[in-house]
Amino acid sequence: MENIDIEQVIASAPEWYHGYIRAVGDKGLLDQLHDQVAEVNSLFGEHFLAKAHHRYAPGKWTPCEMLGHLIDAERIFTYRALRFARKDDTPLPGFEEDDYVAAAHADARSMEDLLEEFAAVRQATITLYRSLSEEAKWRCGLSNGNSMSVYALFYSTVGHFVHHAGVLRERY
Repeated sequence: MENIDIEQVIASAPEWYHGYIRAVGDKGLLDQLHDQVAEVNSLFGEHFLAKAHHRYAPGKWTPCEMLGHLIDAERIFTYRALRFARKDDTPLPGFEEDDYVAAAHADARSMEDLLEEFAAVRQATITLYRSLSEEAKWRCGLSNGNSMSVYALFYSTVGHFVHHAGVLRERY
């Protein structure tokens, strides 16, 4: 298990991401990146398969849309991490999550298909993370007008999943 100072990671991220970073807890980033693959299959597959296209309230995402959002966000976070790790100092834009969800049409897909895509994207995330040096993980870049480290992006990926898994458990 890595010994990362979580406060240092928090200091390398905009305030909006602090909750996601803290949600990683003490278990370790790489362990959680791996463990969340099984968790997503259990949570979205077994428990919510019958509610895959259900909205708990008007305008809220279905579980399929939520999983599609997690996939898109992970791709965006890891793309940013790759750019920053490679010393690319080009400022990167933010993204509007609701626009992405609407354009993705995840609700027209099966949960099984989305689970397969999540596993593939997560494996790519793990491979990228493991390929980076410690120095590269502390590099920062600009995203949506804010400085953020590569570590903060990976921690936010895990914490973002924790956040949405909590919403799914609470609301569905």
